[in-house]
Amino acid sequence: MQILLIRHGESEADLLNVHEGRADFELTAMGRRQVSGLVQKVKNDFPPDFIWASTLKRARETAETLAQAIGCPVAYEEELMEFNNGIQAGMSFEEAKNHPKPQFLHDRFENGESFIEFRMRIETIFSKIVTENKYERIAIVAHGGVINSILRAFFQMPMNMDYYFKIGDTGISMIELTDNEKVIHFINDTNHLESI
Repeated sequence: MQILLIRHGESEADLLNVHEGRADFELTAMGRRQVSGLVQKVKNDFPPDFIWASTLKRARETAETLAQAIGCPVAYEEELMEFNNGIQAGMSFEEAKNHPKPQFLHDRFENGESFIEFRMRIETIFSKIVTENKYERIAIVAHGGVINSILRAFFQMPMNMDYYFKIGDTGISMIELTDNEKVIHFINDTNHLESI
C-alpha cells in the first residue's frame, strides 16, 4: 500500500503571523493556487483511490479539491487535526511569548495537549487507517505536525528525538508498506509550486 502524506496550502495564519495549531483558518488565494498545482501533480503522477483528511478548514478544502479532481472518496477524521496548542491557537507570536511553553514532553499547553498525547493520537489514527485500508494507494491530507508524527512513527523514532521533517505548503511525501518492508519514496516534494 502506498500512502501519500500531503500538507495543506498556505493559510491565513501565515499572513497574520499567528500560531496556528488548532486555530481554524482558511486557505489564502496563494494557498488555493498551491493546491491547484498539487492537484495536477497528484492527478497525473499518483492519484489515490481514497483520501483521509483533517477536519480543519485548510486541510478540508485541500482534500475536497483533490478528491473532486480525481473523483475519489474522502473521509474526514478529527484525530488528524493539528497539534492542540490550547490558548496559543490564533495567538500572535509576540503575545505567545508571555505564556510558558511546556518544559517536558508530558507537559500540556494550557487548554491543549502534550507532545506525548499528540504523538499517541496520530500513531493511533495512522494505525487504524493502515489496518482498515483496502486500497492500493491512499492519501492523508493534514498538517505539518501530523505528517511529522506519522513519519516519526514510520521510522520508529523515539519520542525524545528532536529531528524535524520540513514539510512545505502542499508538500507531498510518499511512503509504502508491503508485507516485507517499509519504503520511503520521497519526502516534501514541492516541485509543483515552481510555476506559481
